[in-house]
Amino acid sequence: MAERKHFCFFQNKQCEFFPCHKNVPEEDFNCLFCYCPLYALGKKCGGNCTYLPGGYKDCSNCTFPHVADNYPRVIARYEEIVEVVRKADSEEK
Repeated sequence: MAERKHFCFFQNKQCEFFPCHKNVPEEDFNCLFCYCPLYALGKKCGGNCTYLPGGYKDCSNCTFPHVADNYPRVIARYEEIVEVVRKADSEEK
């Protein structure tokens, strides 16, 4: 693993839910994206999501944003997220 930058990684081991997803080694579990910025991308987020009957996205089986080495992959998708917001804002007018 490359040198871990402090701004790319955060853990809250005192959180009542830590670790909130299985299959990520505890020492590599990144809480920085607790609320995943890729959520807005729907099925195109790249994670392992499903949808609940009410239409809510269920990310409980997704570890993608919580793997320490995936920080650059999440950040690389920022322009896609911005585009979703731009589209939603333009539809409100």
